[in-house]
Amino acid sequence: MPTGIGCVIRYIQHMTSRTAIINFSVTALLTFTSPVWAQDADLDRLFDELADATPEEAGRLEGQINTVWSRSGSASMDLLLRRGEDALEDGDIQAALEHFSALVDHDPAFAEGYNGRATAYYLSGMIGPALEDIRQALRLNPRHFGALRGLAIILEELERPADAIEVYREVLALNPHAEGVGDAVARLEIQLEGQSL
Repeated sequence: MPTGIGCVIRYIQHMTSRTAIINFSVTALLTFTSPVWAQDADLDRLFDELADATPEEAGRLEGQINTVWSRSGSASMDLLLRRGEDALEDGDIQAALEHFSALVDHDPAFAEGYNGRATAYYLSGMIGPALEDIRQALRLNPRHFGALRGLAIILEELERPADAIEVYREVLALNPHAEGVGDAVARLEIQLEGQSL
């Protein structure tokens, strides 16, 4: 699989259409624009710092990036996001799906709604819709290392270790100290070496 986030998104589209996993479409028009321009400068700085951070600093910077991403510009949308995240923490997947779906319906330009709902779909065993929401999250936020990590986990489960490695490497390019990702790459590389023997 070629590297680069555009290639990752095209790969998701190709994989899901080719294997007929997804029978899910998003019909909402982009009627609300999140304040991404104001966030871009902060995010660029944080990603620059993350690239050169020590492992100790990386967790703090990752948290700051996630905080910026969680701001939709609307108190109501932020509340829906928090409710969805709280429901996930409580193990109430159905409530999480309802909150994230409401968020996506009301603010289809907010990547965190798709990312949260992708997690809820995945935990429900609904891989096709999870992949579609990951695609939407990455279309809106190509640097979303959390969505990329979710994709890599799904690729592992679909027994596509070479593809999972490529996506994990995309995560590391954005977040070099992402917890457990380097270990996942090493584990999958050993797995592939064993298959080639």
